[in-house]
Amino acid sequence: MRFESVCLASIGYLVPEVEITSEWIEQQLASQYQRLRLPEGRLEGMSGIQSRRIWSPGVRLSDCSVASGRMAIRASGLSASDVGCLIHASVCREFLEPATACRVHHLLGLPAKSWVYDVSNACLGMLNGAVQIAQLIESGCIRAGLVVGTEDSRGLLRATLEQLVQDGDLTRQSIKPAFASLTIGSGSCAWLLADTGWYRQRFAGRGSDFVGAVAIARTEHHGLCQSDTDQAGSAMLPTMNTDSEMLLEAGLSTGKEAYSGLLEELQWVGSDIQQSVCHQVGATHRRRILETLSLAPENDFATFSKWGNTGSVALPIALGQAIEAGAWHESRKGALLGIGSGVNSLMIGMLGGSIGVEHAGESAGLAEMGLVR
Repeated sequence: MRFESVCLASIGYLVPEVEITSEWIEQQLASQYQRLRLPEGRLEGMSGIQSRRIWSPGVRLSDCSVASGRMAIRASGLSASDVGCLIHASVCREFLEPATACRVHHLLGLPAKSWVYDVSNACLGMLNGAVQIAQLIESGCIRAGLVVGTEDSRGLLRATLEQLVQDGDLTRQSIKPAFASLTIGSGSCAWLLADTGWYRQRFAGRGSDFVGAVAIARTEHHGLCQSDTDQAGSAMLPTMNTDSEMLLEAGLSTGKEAYSGLLEELQWVGSDIQQSVCHQVGATHRRRILETLSLAPENDFATFSKWGNTGSVALPIALGQAIEAGAWHESRKGALLGIGSGVNSLMIGMLGGSIGVEHAGESAGLAEMGLVR
C-alpha cells in the first residue's frame, strides 16, 4: 500500500533504569555452565548483547505507555485533543479485558471520539499499529493518531532462569530454545502520526513522510517461536521456546520477500535506500539481513548491544535514538525493516524529514507525569 498524506511527526520513549548484563545472567547459570562445560561470555558472544534493561518492581506498563505517549504528543507540538486514535500495540499488556489502550487513553486525556484498541503481533505490533493509523489518516477519518507500547521482560527473564537452574536434565541441546528469552529487554515507545498537509500548515517542514508499506505472512513457520498460555498482569511468569536457527532462516527469506515487494510497491531500487533500521534481535540477525538485502551496515542503526531485544518497541525506539544520534538524515530515503514471529514481515518506506523526539529515564519520566506516588 502507498500513502500520499501521512507523516511520522514525533517519537516519545521511556527507558528502564535497572540494567541486567549478560555477565550477570551467566553468573546465575554458573552451575549449569560448569556442568555443561559452556564457556563464559557465550551469551554475549553469540548475541552481541552486552546488557538489557528491566522496569523497577511495581511499575505499571500502562503508566510507562502514558509517559511515552505524552512525550510524543509534546514533541509533535500538537495537543491531546488532536489525537483521534490510540492503539496499544505491545506483546505485553496489563490485562486481557478491557484493552490496555483504554487506561492509556483515559490518562492521556484523549477525546471520547477516538478509535481505541489493542493490537498484538509479536515484534511487529507497533509497526502494525502505525500502518493502521496511517490508513485512518489517509482515508480522512482522523488527522492524527498515536501508537504506543511497553514491553516488560522481568517475568520472562525470571521464569527462564528459574527453569534452567532447576532443570537437572538440561543438556547443550535442550538449553538452546531458551537462548532467545535471555536476550529480551524492556522499553516503552510511542509514535505520533499525522495528516501531512494539515500538520505542516501548523508546523512547516516538520514530519517524515510515510511513503508506503508491504506485509508478508509466511505462517507455515508459526511454531518456531511460541510463548505459553495467553496471560496478562504483573504476576505473569511466561516462558518462551524458540528455534533460533530455523527462525533466523525463515525470517530472512520472509524479509527478503517483503523488501522486494516494498521496492516494487514504491517504485524504488535498492540504491535508493540510504538509511535503515532493523528489528533489534542481535548481531547475527543484523549482519545476515543486511547481507540478504544488500544494504550497507554503515547506513543502518543498531541498539541491541545496550538494550537487548525489546520486542515490538525495539525498532521504534531505535529509530528515535538514530534521530537523536544524527544517524537518520532528513534528506534521505529510508526503510524500516520489521520481521516478527509468525513469521511475518512488515516493511515501511519513508522520506527524510524532521521528526521530534523526546525521551526520559524511568523515574524522571514517570514522576514528571505524576504517575509515581
